[in-house]
Amino acid sequence: MAAATITLDQLRNAFEDLQADGLRLAGGLNDLSQRATVYHHVYKESGGNHVFPLIAAHGALWARSWFSFGMKLGKLLSWQYAFNSETRRNKLVKLEEFANVFRDINRRVCVDVYANFHFTKYYGKHPEASKVVPVDLLQALNRIHSSNEAGVELTDDERREVFTTHFLSEQQHIVGPTIEKAIAEFDWSLLRSLALRPVIRFAYFRRPFLFRNFANKEERIAKGLVAFNVAAETGWNNVEQDLRKYDVLPEQFFAKPIEYFALLRETILAAPASVQA
Repeated sequence: MAAATITLDQLRNAFEDLQADGLRLAGGLNDLSQRATVYHHVYKESGGNHVFPLIAAHGALWARSWFSFGMKLGKLLSWQYAFNSETRRNKLVKLEEFANVFRDINRRVCVDVYANFHFTKYYGKHPEASKVVPVDLLQALNRIHSSNEAGVELTDDERREVFTTHFLSEQQHIVGPTIEKAIAEFDWSLLRSLALRPVIRFAYFRRPFLFRNFANKEERIAKGLVAFNVAAETGWNNVEQDLRKYDVLPEQFFAKPIEYFALLRETILAAPASVQA
């Protein structure tokens, strides 16, 4: 069926199908390395022009160790409630729920990246595509697809424009509102304070980023743009290869990343759908 003849309802159904596939590919809350593979797939599929998912892959892999550290620290600090086992248990449950909010943000962003990229690849020029994907994001992704079709590599300035559009969209629609709600509901003040001051150490960073307040949208945006600038200075091939430094992804991923993702996708989508947690 020609893209131009597809109705708006069919467009929306196609997008929902891509979201469903993306959700299964993104895995459960703790499948951060699997999400890194999905992010990397989108980066490769874009011909290296869409760098938001490459940087997000670093975020997913870094977060594995950060969550592990946070949970260990929480268990240690919970001993201040040693004489009240119920309070201690409730605090740890709340900590796990708080961590799961951030894991779920990573999962939702992964689904969003996957669905938006593939939807715009197939239907981005449809006259009603902007009723499915926000117009600014649609234009940015169409720019990537047009460059790929022409065999043109975007400049870093052009990559930055696409990255910024995508990053701001995720902050507005997923990250910001979810973090605000989670903070309001997390009543362990000491752990909340520590959690909002993460030390970000992506493998390609020359020095870590220390947040004053992760809940602050302006600070998240500023740090995100610095992460892009450092990546551009490092070189995209180097940033991609630095995914090795987390010692999480298997050698097959680096040897044949396209084939590795294709097999992963086939295996996951061929299996019966189940509720993920």
